[in-house]
Order: sequence, then structure tokens, then C-alpha cells
Amino acid sequence: MPKTLISTHTPSGVGTLDITSGINSTYPAYAFHYYNCHPATNQVDFMFQVNADGESGFNETVTSSFYYTQGYESGTGGTSYYATMDLANQTGYIPLNYEVGSDADQSTSGVLWLFNPSSTVFQTHFLSESNFAQSDNYAAAAYVGGYFHTTDAITQISFKFDSGNIDAGTIKMFGVN
Repeated sequence: MPKTLISTHTPSGVGTLDITSGINSTYPAYAFHYYNCHPATNQVDFMFQVNADGESGFNETVTSSFYYTQGYESGTGGTSYYATMDLANQTGYIPLNYEVGSDADQSTSGVLWLFNPSSTVFQTHFLSESNFAQSDNYAAAAYVGGYFHTTDAITQISFKFDSGNIDAGTIKMFGVN
């Protein structure tokens, strides 16, 4: 699957990063690679939401499922969770991970895929996997999937932590053939 870089964003000290152009019918899928997104606030979730064409407020109705696994930094312990962060017919932001820490060595990196967001026949599905360092010194990986309850084209996306600012990071948007 060839990828074409559409835009690069480096949020620093902002509450949200809204990407309001570039998602259109040019590509059947879009990949958002986020690197070392670091929160200003400790123990927060990195999240996203979208707008359908002509809409505002980043509040599309969504159904999603969230799963994560973790291992302690020292190499001891390790568990997997089917977390209660699933959304069913909700309009809030969708968590991509869980309790990211704000220490200098803690952040989140991952990929979020939007499949066929320009379709006006079918709902837009998404899939994400990320790695992150939790506030209590666990290395963790999260897997999220779901769909938006609209057949309107998705044209905008927003990223944020559930509290505080995005202190640093890079988010790249790719079109995928």
C-alpha cells in the first residue's frame, strides 16, 4: 500500500490539533502516524474525533472497542485488559490509549487508519494501534477499532488529550492507495 504524505503537524502547548483539510475522495484510506505525543498533564488519554462534511463540533456518533496490554518497566508483571473505554452510540472523543504519563521519558506513538472516509453509501470504519508509557511506569500497547454512524463523508479530524495540552509531538497524515 503506497502512502503519500499530505501534511505534518507539530502541536506544542495546544489543547487540540484540528486537521480541517486534506481528507477527501483522493484516497480510499488515510493513515495518521503520531510520534512521541507528550501530554502536559499526567495520567491522560490521547483521543480523536471527526466531523462529517459540513458539520462542526467534532461530535459524530461512534461505536468503538478498546483493548490494551501492559508490562511493568522493570520487566516484572504484565497483564491484558479489555477496558471499559468502549463507546456505543456516543458522541465523545475516542480514546487511543490509557493514562499516558507526563514524565520526560513518557509519550505515545501509533497509527490511526480511517477507511473510505469519503463514502456517502457506507459508514467510515477506523482502526488504531499504539504504544505508550503509562504514568505508573508501565509500557503498554492499545488496540482500538470502530465506526462512525454516518454515511456522510468524513472531512476533518481532531486530536487531543482528555485533560491539559499536547506538550509536544508530531502527527503526519498520509493518503493510502
